[in-house]
Amino acid sequence: MLRSLKRLCLAAAAAMSWSAAQAQPAPAVAVAENVKFAVEELAASFKRETGHGLRIATGSSGKFAQQILQGAPFEIFLSADEENVFRLADAGLARDRGTIYAQGRLVLFAPHGSPLVPDPALAGLKAALAAGAIKRFAIANPEVAPYGQRAVEALAHAGLWEQVKPRLVMGENIAQAAQFASAGSAEGGIIALSLALAPELAKRGRHAVIPAAWHKPLNQRMALMKTASPAAEAFYRYLQSPPAQAVLERHGYSIPGRGS
Repeated sequence: MLRSLKRLCLAAAAAMSWSAAQAQPAPAVAVAENVKFAVEELAASFKRETGHGLRIATGSSGKFAQQILQGAPFEIFLSADEENVFRLADAGLARDRGTIYAQGRLVLFAPHGSPLVPDPALAGLKAALAAGAIKRFAIANPEVAPYGQRAVEALAHAGLWEQVKPRLVMGENIAQAAQFASAGSAEGGIIALSLALAPELAKRGRHAVIPAAWHKPLNQRMALMKTASPAAEAFYRYLQSPPAQAVLERHGYSIPGRGS
């Protein structure tokens, strides 16, 4: 009788713990727009393995940092750069200065039918500009988007910034810039390799990877906020695991220390 009662008590306690865990809201994760597709895939795998769901929000890294500074309840921040994570750490909102989870790359993208022919040296862009064939050219807004800042640097390195500048259409984030570059709103643009590899964009046009030496590194850093729950901590660790890193590499990122 006592053993049966003990088993019933343990079962009831386990059920209550499970119910309490299920009642906890899913951790909110702020994700830079360029890494959206990879993180959505990783979040689905994480849920299958652990049972923990996540609330994923995607957008501009600069705007997310500002929102967190103003009290937005994100538990993990996956930025497209390092500076925005450091801002939060310096403000005492992050547990530490985080870690680099991926390094991004830029590409020159042109939709099918565009007079712009993508190539790594941007010779096709130079020729199209000289011929007056580029009316609009898309990048992310460099005021708020790291990929926009690096695009400006790459264009300046190629000696094309002054010619391109009057023709710019700027997306609020890199995903909007990719939409402009691929949907006929512009003859092309500089976007993230991760987005150019996504099936929807890949079928709309062509791309060429811009040399990494032409701009500052796109070190993408993440950090846990001080309010992070155990589920958020588990996802943060999961993102640093070899299976998660392999997914990021497949989406066009290199991983520090993996020799890629």
